Amino acid sequence: MSEQSPQNAPAPTIEIDPLATTVLPEVSPSEARRGAAEQFRFMLVVIIGVTALFLAFLIFIAFGSGADGVVALAVIAAPIVTIVAAYYGITLAIGQVRSARSAAELAEERALAAEASARESDAWAAQMESGLRLAVSKLTTSGISTRDVERAAGTPDEFF
Repeated sequence: MSEQSPQNAPAPTIEIDPLATTVLPEVSPSEARRGAAEQFRFMLVVIIGVTALFLAFLIFIAFGSGADGVVALAVIAAPIVTIVAAYYGITLAIGQVRSARSAAELAEERALAAEASARESDAWAAQMESGLRLAVSKLTTSGISTRDVERAAGTPDEFF
C-alpha cells in the first residue's frame, strides 16, 4: 500500500462557470417570445384605450360641450382608463412574480453550487490535515523535530 505525501497529493479541481455569476437570469427563446407577446397585448390594450378616449373627445367636441356631454365623457372615459390601468397593474405584477421566481431559482442553484464547493473544500482540507498528521507522526518517530512543520502549517500548539 503506497501513501502519497502532501507534496504529491493531487490538487482539488474547482470548476468555475463564469456564467453562473451573472446577475441577470438567462432567458430562453420561449420566454422571450412570451414576454414579447405580453408586451404586444399590453400595447394593443393601450392603443385601443387611447383610441376610444380620442373618439370620445371627438364626439364630445362635435356635439357640444354641455353638462350632459361632460357627464357622458366621464362615463365613457373612466372605465376605459380603469381597465387600462388595471391591465397594466396585473401585467406588471405577473412580470414581477415571474422575475422573482426566476431569481429564487437562480439563488437556489447558486446555494447548491456553494454547498457542493464547501463539501469539496472540506474533503480537501481533511486530506491535507491527514497528510500533515502523517508527516508529523513520521518525523516524530524518526526523532526529527516537528516544530518548523507545525509553524509552517499554522497549527495551534495542542493540535498534534
